Amino acid sequence: MPDGGGMSRPASTLGAMPLPATANTAAAGRQQSHWHDRIAHGLLLLVCAGLAVFLLMPVLTILVQSVQDKDGAFVGLRQFTEYMATPALRQSVFNTLLVAVSVTLLVIPAAFTFAYALTRSMMPFKRFFRTLSLIPILAPSLLAAISFIQWFGTQGVLKGLLGGASIYGPIGIIISECYAVFPHALMILITALSLADGRLYEVAESLGTSRLRKFHTITLPGAKYGLISAALVVFTFTVNDFGVPKVIGGDFNVLAIDVYQLVIGQQNFNKGAVVSLLLLLPALMAFAVDFTIRRKLQSQLSARAVPFVPKPHRMFDSLMFCYCATVCLLLLAVLGMAVYTSFIKLWPYNLTLVWDHYYFGLVQDGILESYFNSLRLAAYVVASGIVLIFGSAYLVEKTRGMDAARPVIRLLAMLPMGVPGLVLGLGYIMFFNHPANPLGFLYGSMAILVLSTVVHYFTSSYLTAVTALKAIDNEFEAVSASLKVPFYKTFMRVTVPVCLPAILDIGRYLFINAMTTISAVVFLYSPDTTLASVALLNLEAEGKIGPAAAMGTLIVLTSAIICLLYALATRVLLKKAQRWRRC
Repeated sequence: MPDGGGMSRPASTLGAMPLPATANTAAAGRQQSHWHDRIAHGLLLLVCAGLAVFLLMPVLTILVQSVQDKDGAFVGLRQFTEYMATPALRQSVFNTLLVAVSVTLLVIPAAFTFAYALTRSMMPFKRFFRTLSLIPILAPSLLAAISFIQWFGTQGVLKGLLGGASIYGPIGIIISECYAVFPHALMILITALSLADGRLYEVAESLGTSRLRKFHTITLPGAKYGLISAALVVFTFTVNDFGVPKVIGGDFNVLAIDVYQLVIGQQNFNKGAVVSLLLLLPALMAFAVDFTIRRKLQSQLSARAVPFVPKPHRMFDSLMFCYCATVCLLLLAVLGMAVYTSFIKLWPYNLTLVWDHYYFGLVQDGILESYFNSLRLAAYVVASGIVLIFGSAYLVEKTRGMDAARPVIRLLAMLPMGVPGLVLGLGYIMFFNHPANPLGFLYGSMAILVLSTVVHYFTSSYLTAVTALKAIDNEFEAVSASLKVPFYKTFMRVTVPVCLPAILDIGRYLFINAMTTISAVVFLYSPDTTLASVALLNLEAEGKIGPAAAMGTLIVLTSAIICLLYALATRVLLKKAQRWRRC
């Protein structure tokens, strides 16, 4: 190869040149296998086995049950044909698609406009509006259904606005789901719009292109993958949600309700497995499409892109401010009605503000124990989830050897994204409650609730951990290996402090979802492990709206406190752990 003087050095001379001591050491470190590498290999196998047992096997059990009758005899696709031959059950498929498509068509334009206002305008209070837009994430989705019943129900404050139509049915499900999924779509669209290349807008402006034409020729094409991804998330979330249809659906059945009724009401696990697989299909299709567009999105990014900086425009900024203020006001109205309901004595006859629903409805009736169970679950999920998820990501991305196991673990880590919570919960019943399963002792315990919750939210946390780990140069591990420093010391001394922001983010995400989840645990709790979200569902089913709203308010308050603590931790703790960034 040519050197600095234009001369070329013979290959034999290059081969004879001695390598520096550090290079020799590093090469030896890469070639030799130390005893602590065996520990990493064992942990990798343990991670692979754990994902196979607690994710793959329950899903495969559902597949097996769907082609068997109650006696365990193989019947092929007979149960599928019987299900589709039943008019009422076939109607559930149509109802599910109708609701999911309607919610998607309503939420995507609304969330895109909100995201467009945050990223393309110079309106005031952007951060405030963005914070308020995340309110629905802090509560179980069925709390919104309870609130809309108070607003538009038979005795609702604004029932006249529906023109005589009933809130119980598709109308109630659609508007409740729109409230619940709005922040999920918004976060994706904000990210998509933030990736815009400012140079394109500068060129368009220099050519005198109108704002509307720039929107159609630059903004929409640049955000198309984000729009598709957000639409898939909204569609999948709506199809799989169980709480909202249960509370406000009335006689309007959807697939998620069919699963619940077949399993809880009729104890027909085989037919429940059939419906679960129908629920699994749209989720898997959405996952496949989302995976494809994400790969294409990466190829669209340019290293020379510059961030877009909006310019002031009084009329546009004023319109965007009014729109965001209106949306946030509606979101606060939904939450505010739920909180208000938890304090009034008897809706709508006695509007006196009291603490009765908290004391008599929760404390004296023993329901408050469910709230503390949720706190325990959330604490266990955070502690175990961070160790399992971040540790798994580190083992896959940063350790050496066992190359055959790594693609398998990556594939298994992606699967939870495509498995609905109801399907996972039903799979856990069939797999862990089987008499021949040696792990049957887990069924009905807090441990199985923790495991199912960690597995259910594994993918998003895993991707967060991998993103943080890929930002760290692999030379840290190479140097540690050359110096024969065990990987776990490098992990604790280097990786954890550097990735502390991502670890805190994973902890917050797991805690909030553990407090609000219902679909993944509704089949798995026992009388001693009833959770707050499940208690909320049961209270509403018994007609105890006040105590149900009180329990929902406690969940929202707890989630909000955790978010505040997270914000405090990122400002205080990271100043010490991330001091190296300012050096």
